[in-house]
Amino acid sequence: MEDKRIIKKYPNRRLYDTEESKYITLEDIKKLVLNNKEFIVKDVKSEEDLTRTILLQIITEQEDDGEPLFTTQALSHIIRFYGDSVQSVAGDYIQKSIDLFVTQQKQMQDQLQSAVTTNPITAMSELTEQNLEMWKTMQENFFKTATNTPFSSKKEKE
Repeated sequence: MEDKRIIKKYPNRRLYDTEESKYITLEDIKKLVLNNKEFIVKDVKSEEDLTRTILLQIITEQEDDGEPLFTTQALSHIIRFYGDSVQSVAGDYIQKSIDLFVTQQKQMQDQLQSAVTTNPITAMSELTEQNLEMWKTMQENFFKTATNTPFSSKKEKE
């Protein structure tokens, strides 16, 4: 099972960490995420994977506790994607956007660490150019995929 930590979810909504042999909270699971620990949450009876549901609960709590990451408009758009013909394209686009953002954050941290030995203006300029190029490529790929949906290719054949 790829050495993923197993968290069991009981009907009483309690979560049990099999590695630590103790009950844990959503806050503990959030710490696992923040520490890049691989885990899976399974229903104790059905063995169903509940990881996404638990992660969504954590996001919901985060959204309620402070400054939300998602605006009402963004959430409305996401809801509209479900069941639409672009659902998988939108999901891929969101995933790639997040991956790009994470990559940019890592590059920024690396650049800031090396700024001690290099000119910070040059480093920021190079990073900006790289990010712009990655963003343009990602958008081009998104629009290529979006225009090649089965519906549009069916129309072209007619």
